[in-house]
Amino acid sequence: MIPEPLNPAVQPASTPEGTPAFPERLRALVDAYLAELRFATEPALSGLEEAMRYSLLAGGKRIRPVLALATAAAIGMAPDEVLPLAAALELIHTYSLIHDDLPAMDDDDMRRGRPTCHVAYGEDVAILAGDGLYAEAFAHLFTAQRGEPANIVRAAAELAAATGVGGMVGGQYLDVEASAPAGAGGLRKVHELKTGRLIRASVECVLLIDGSQPPLTSSSLSSFAGEIGVLFQIVDDILDVTGSDETLGKTSGSDERLGKRTYVTEFGLDGARGLARLAHDNATAALARAATRDPSQLQQITDFIARRSF
Repeated sequence: MIPEPLNPAVQPASTPEGTPAFPERLRALVDAYLAELRFATEPALSGLEEAMRYSLLAGGKRIRPVLALATAAAIGMAPDEVLPLAAALELIHTYSLIHDDLPAMDDDDMRRGRPTCHVAYGEDVAILAGDGLYAEAFAHLFTAQRGEPANIVRAAAELAAATGVGGMVGGQYLDVEASAPAGAGGLRKVHELKTGRLIRASVECVLLIDGSQPPLTSSSLSSFAGEIGVLFQIVDDILDVTGSDETLGKTSGSDERLGKRTYVTEFGLDGARGLARLAHDNATAALARAATRDPSQLQQITDFIARRSF
C-alpha cells in the first residue's frame, strides 16, 4: 500500500477498511448504462456479442468512465450528460484488456477475477471481440452523445489520438519492443502513452464536449489528468509485485515474468512509492489550480488510485 501523501493537508475520506472512498454512485451509473448496450442485430452474430459483453460486464474499477462523469460534475454539467462518452471510454479500455491478455501479448489467463476472453471464447473470437468494442465505441459516441456537433467531433478526434500510434497503441509498441530510451524519462514516456493517454482523454474529452471552460481550468485539469495517469501506472507496478491473484483479479507478477520495465524494476519498491506520493501531490495541486465548481469527486478518485489494493 502507498503511504500517506507527503502533503499533510490532504485528508481523503476513507471507508472503514481504510481505503479512500470512491464515487460509487458514478460507478453505478456507468455499470447500469453499460448493461443496456447491445451490439448485434442478427442472431448469427450473437456469439460475438456474448464475448464482447462477457469482458465488458466483468466488473472492474471503471476509473476512466467515472473520471469522465466526475469531470462533468466538477465543471457544472450533469454527469449523465456524458454517459455515452463514458461508455465509449470503457468499451475502448475493455478492448485493450482483451488484446493485452492474448498469448502474443501478456499471455494472461485471468482478468477481473474470471478467465480472460481468449480462454473463454478462443483467440480468434477474442480478437474480433476487441475489434468490435473499439469500433462500437466510436459508433456510440457519434450517435448517442449530445452536444454541439463540432465539439463532439473534437472529442472523438482526441479519443482516436489517445488510442492510436501517438497514444495507447504506440505505448504498447514501446513496451513489447522495449524500444523506449533508458532511464526515468523513457519509462515515463511508455506509460504516458500506454496508460496515461486514455486516462487523460477521459478528462479532456469532457472539456471538449463542454467547450466553455477558461484556459486555466482546461490546462490545469489536463495536467491533473496527466499526473493521475502516471500515478495509476506506478501503483499498478507496485501491486504487480505486492498484490495477490485473488485481490487483483488477475495474475500477479506478470511484469517480472515477461521481463518488462516497471517503476519497481527501475526504482525499487521504496522509490516507486515515493514517486507515487509525488504524483499524488502534483495531481492534487493541479486540481486546486483548476478552481472548478466541485472537485470533490475528482479528489476522491485521485486518493483512491493512490491507495488502491486492486
